[in-house]
Amino acid sequence: METTAGSLTVLSECIMEAIPDPPPPRSFVRADVLAAVLPRGGVVSLSPVVRCPPSIQHRRRMSEQGKGSASASAASAPAAPGSDTYKGWLFKWTNYLKGYQRRWFVLSNGLLSYYRTQAEMAHTCRGTINLATAHIDTEDACNIVLSSGGRTYHLKASTEVERQRWVTALELAKAKAIRMMNDQSDDSGDEEPTSQSDRSEIQGTLKILVSKLDDLSTCNDLIAKHGAALQRSLSELEGLKIPVEGGEKFKAVNERATLFRITSNAMINACRDFLDLAETHSRRWQRALQYEREQRAHLEETIEQLAKQHNSLERAWREAPTLVSSTPSAPTTNKGSERPLKEEASDEDEDTEFFDAMEDSPAFITVTTTENIQHRRSQSNLSGASSGHPNDWNQDDHMSPGCNDVSGKELQPRRQRRTHIPAKPNYSLNLWSIMKNCIGKELSKIPMPVNFNEPLSMLQRLTEDLEYHELLDKAARCDSSLEQMCLVAAFSVSSYSTTVHRTAKPFNPLLGETYELDRLEEFGYRSLCEQVSHHPPAAAHHVISQQGWTLWQEITIASKFRGKYLSIMPLGTIHLHFHSSGNHYVWRKVTSTVHNIIVGKLWIDQSGDIEIVNHRTKETCQLKFSPYSYFSRDVPRKVTGVVADSDGQAHYILSGTWDDKMESAKIVQSSRGGSGSEGKQKTVYQTLSPKLLWKKYPLPDNAENMYFFSALALTLNEMDDGVALTDSRLRPDQRLMEDGRWDEANSEKQRLEEKQRAVRRRREAEASDAMDDGKEYEGYQPLWFHQRRNSLTGETTFVYKGGYWEAKERQDWNMCPDIF
Repeated sequence: METTAGSLTVLSECIMEAIPDPPPPRSFVRADVLAAVLPRGGVVSLSPVVRCPPSIQHRRRMSEQGKGSASASAASAPAAPGSDTYKGWLFKWTNYLKGYQRRWFVLSNGLLSYYRTQAEMAHTCRGTINLATAHIDTEDACNIVLSSGGRTYHLKASTEVERQRWVTALELAKAKAIRMMNDQSDDSGDEEPTSQSDRSEIQGTLKILVSKLDDLSTCNDLIAKHGAALQRSLSELEGLKIPVEGGEKFKAVNERATLFRITSNAMINACRDFLDLAETHSRRWQRALQYEREQRAHLEETIEQLAKQHNSLERAWREAPTLVSSTPSAPTTNKGSERPLKEEASDEDEDTEFFDAMEDSPAFITVTTTENIQHRRSQSNLSGASSGHPNDWNQDDHMSPGCNDVSGKELQPRRQRRTHIPAKPNYSLNLWSIMKNCIGKELSKIPMPVNFNEPLSMLQRLTEDLEYHELLDKAARCDSSLEQMCLVAAFSVSSYSTTVHRTAKPFNPLLGETYELDRLEEFGYRSLCEQVSHHPPAAAHHVISQQGWTLWQEITIASKFRGKYLSIMPLGTIHLHFHSSGNHYVWRKVTSTVHNIIVGKLWIDQSGDIEIVNHRTKETCQLKFSPYSYFSRDVPRKVTGVVADSDGQAHYILSGTWDDKMESAKIVQSSRGGSGSEGKQKTVYQTLSPKLLWKKYPLPDNAENMYFFSALALTLNEMDDGVALTDSRLRPDQRLMEDGRWDEANSEKQRLEEKQRAVRRRREAEASDAMDDGKEYEGYQPLWFHQRRNSLTGETTFVYKGGYWEAKERQDWNMCPDIF
């Protein structure tokens, strides 16, 4: 009997094991795509699902000892301790061109995954088959046929014996997966409390618990009542002097004691029932909570893996740009073609494309009119402007002569600016480099090391918006306000071109810190920035140009950390005024998102909408920065826009990317087109050939070792004579970092921040004393900017009040605070 019991135990362990992880999430993309990601190495830890029979385990041990090497290539190999899996080589049918291809298969957790090589297990899974819903069949001596989810997989083993080993392992895994599904439906029905039956069960459980609580209350009342009666009886018994009359009293006492004991037992039983029921449902609720946590963890890890794959694909695409032109632009399989007997081209084939879960398509369609092609449809991106591209900004055939006038040609540079800075040290950003600066300090006083920074301040980064000031110089010469709007829109997009590789953060300016950029002799403009507030951090910027325009803005940064990415939302408006025409443009910046904050390589994306309004003519431009999507066919970092007059009539279509170039196409005719994929009617714009508005400058040589600075960024921290004492160029920690002395920069940064805190505490003490004396305390006031209400937007912002450039001519900086 003991032998039989032991055999049954072993058999039950072979067929049914512990409940495995829940199936992969299927809510937002194709199930087979996510299923292919979940079992990848380093993403999801697979729990044991298949315990092979003793004979197979014996063969595994023999294989580990170097025996049975003839079948080592296809036989299963034991996984790490505590995670029994079945692995080996099989041949998988791909298509009629390639036939059977050798693939590495891994059976684990009720899922059969396959890879091209064993090395791919660490990063790329080619497909996954859920055995719980799969049908297993055999064609001949060596073939295995798996059908799951409407797909059929044809596999072939090297020998009939090996085929039988796989079939046995697959059948055991399938039985166990089915048992797992049944157990989840029977014992863990409340793990997904979204259905009506689950909610009814929970409500019924709550009613039972309430009933048990009522029983306990009733028993408690009975105990109190009978306890008092028992006490009275005992008191009467003690008062009797003659025991002859005590017979009936003794009998009454016994009856009451019996009633007390019965009631107490009833109360105890009710308590036990209550506890048992509570513990049972507590375990089920804990399992439900654990299930939801695991689902969330799987989903987060899946998204993270998809982002990593995207980064790898994008790098590969950039390294081999010639391959893009040969990529087919349309699916190769026709809907009416005859379906082959074998499995169609699988997910692993290079020419297969999947475009599920794409973001919304553009709200309009453009048709480019040329001499040879009058109706050429294209989406509103760069693919629709693939021919006839001008290579410089002067070939604007549909621009007015005023825009192309070269009478206001830019001034030639008279000073040779620097073209390089010291190379970035090879400092590894590890935990110790951060923690060693935090030992013995309060949490609120822990400084962020310069390892996260670049040797520029936020004021200098704000000045980088002027890198393509030529767009505004050209716009100032435009006679048409609509054409001027196109150039202003291109300028608003160009300010993001420097952020594509700039993942390091700039230095946070100190309160009262300033930065000037004097390019009056070279390009005809002067720029001044000042940090006007510290809580919340806000910077004011003012630019005036001899080319006929003035720009000013106040930027306040709001950020939200969302676990794996950081959203940076610039608040405030940008104003641009052209002197001759009086056109006044106003717009705001879009949201910047830094991805892979915790794990992976940092990368930046821009998303959102920009509305540029000309308050004089009421003309508008709507720009859309499309967020990156792994499943989108659109070019990454795409920007599209429409320029319309005051009546809402569209005149220009804008398209391009925020990291490369922008183009405009003049609309010659518009009409209502057919319904799109979502049933929405789209507008069809017939346009002239697109013309280039803006093209990004190439980065300087060796830019990757100089923080990916542009040509302008390399000159921003260059020492200049006569600047204010509060200028960012004179900031010591930033200067030390640029020189590569990061340890000294960290110490200096800590000193400056502590000095700033001391000044703030002194102001708070002065404000408190003034309040005690009943006086008003003015607080900190910026030196070169003051608050004024804007008549166009109604907002109160900091604007330039003058005096800086006059003070520079006099070299009178006595009014500047000591912040360094």
